[in-house]
Amino acid sequence: MAVKTRSFDYTIDGKTFEAFLAAPDSAPKPGILICHAWAGRSPFENEKAEALAKLGFTGVAIDLFGKGVLGQSKEENQELIKPFVENRPMLQERLKANIEMVKEQAEVDGAKIAAIGFCFGGLCALDVARSNADAAGVVSFHGLLNAPGNTADEIKPKVLALHGWDDPMATPDDVKAFGEEMTKAKADWQLHAYGGTMHAFTNPQANDPDFGTVYDADADRRSWQAMQNFLTELF
Repeated sequence: MAVKTRSFDYTIDGKTFEAFLAAPDSAPKPGILICHAWAGRSPFENEKAEALAKLGFTGVAIDLFGKGVLGQSKEENQELIKPFVENRPMLQERLKANIEMVKEQAEVDGAKIAAIGFCFGGLCALDVARSNADAAGVVSFHGLLNAPGNTADEIKPKVLALHGWDDPMATPDDVKAFGEEMTKAKADWQLHAYGGTMHAFTNPQANDPDFGTVYDADADRRSWQAMQNFLTELF
């Protein structure tokens, strides 16, 4: 399938951001937001946008930090996500603004929106659902699972969490609490846990077992297939 790509600037609250969009020739198609990991939007998320386009969706790798803002170390990355992790309502408002931006793109069927995300971006995807943003469903890949404290009484978007069971950043206790949170909010939710799998299992560059980030080819493949099945059900 032929795929067209473009980068473009956009503005939220007077601040400039840069997104990357990939779409099949037959666009407009359902728009899938890709929420980036803690370093900022990178070639990893852009490649996911292109992979989604090859599946028949319009993938948009969004930007939450600002144009050109990228972390270069664990310490810098932690500082970049800190304001969002500590102020989840602010994060949720920025995500909603990004959804509205994506809906306006010519290659996107604005009535059909979903969000996926990786690591910090997985938390972002889950917060799209928790805040009942305008999306049919969300997919979290090895995302942080901690609740924001303002989860909607009844979550409307469908939820799929793809999780490494040995992820030290989302422990079995966190998984249990997440399930209870989703159940209380009457969500249509699923959680797939991959045994022997740590954090960042979709990232081929992840190879730091002491930190808890290790690539796993099987979990990468299985989780991508699970996402495809989920998006097919949505749209």
